[in-house]
Amino acid sequence: MDLNALKDFHLIATSGGIGAASRASGRPKATLSRRLAELEEALGVRLIERGSRRLEITEAGQLLLSRTIGPVSEIDEAVTLVQEGSAKPRGHLRIAAPVLFSQVALGRLAARFCAIYPEVRIEVVSEDRLSDLVDEHFDIAVRVNPNKESTLVGRCFARDRLILAASPTFDMPKADSGAPVPVAAVVMPSYQDGETWTLHNGQICFSPQPVMQLSSLLTVRDAVTAGAGAAILPQSIISSQLESGELVSWGEVGNPTELWILHTSRRLQSPKVKAFVDFICKQFPGGWFIT
Repeated sequence: MDLNALKDFHLIATSGGIGAASRASGRPKATLSRRLAELEEALGVRLIERGSRRLEITEAGQLLLSRTIGPVSEIDEAVTLVQEGSAKPRGHLRIAAPVLFSQVALGRLAARFCAIYPEVRIEVVSEDRLSDLVDEHFDIAVRVNPNKESTLVGRCFARDRLILAASPTFDMPKADSGAPVPVAAVVMPSYQDGETWTLHNGQICFSPQPVMQLSSLLTVRDAVTAGAGAAILPQSIISSQLESGELVSWGEVGNPTELWILHTSRRLQSPKVKAFVDFICKQFPGGWFIT
């Protein structure tokens, strides 16, 4: 049964005729008459007898009206609620994020967001891997220097400098020639034998000699602060140590890393996704990731 035809039947029956229904709704009489005829044809019964003065609802029409007017009204109310609710951020927001960003920033940011949008319930999965947003039912992913993907769209919301840092008790070796200068280093699992660290000014190039390999940047930071060696660290997680003098910067290395917030499509973007993307981008107005 065509729900719209049923609603037109209700309109005609409660208005007292096709003409009155047309005046009340602003819809053409021909359209209402056609929809009524189609409903009658589909049901195989006459619902309304068209008289010269006034319509007469048949027994079948009375039965259909009495049994369906309540449910149809409930459906209209439900549609209205869905449409109104869809304009307000609410519901379950599932986010995939790197471990470090989750540890140093996302908890605080999520709390601020939920204070603004209390009807959104956030779930964060913190893993250093590329999650499949569709297959794993994520609404949003935070990624560092993401590859271009045709299926995802988003915005770069912050950048983070990479700093070659060490404890002030750990002396910076001097360059005697153009060759890379050996330096005791704390490295991540991504380290490859033979790689070099060149400062932005290009005046000195270091050859890291690993004294330990650690899988967490926060652990690397703590080891370097304790004097284990030098390491390349994001400025965001050592800014307080640099200010306090626990660490010193030997210089910036490489290009800044970019933090992106990604989702599947701009089309029919849900209010909760749009709200979170806009919120995150406003948290770093200077464009730099400072915790």
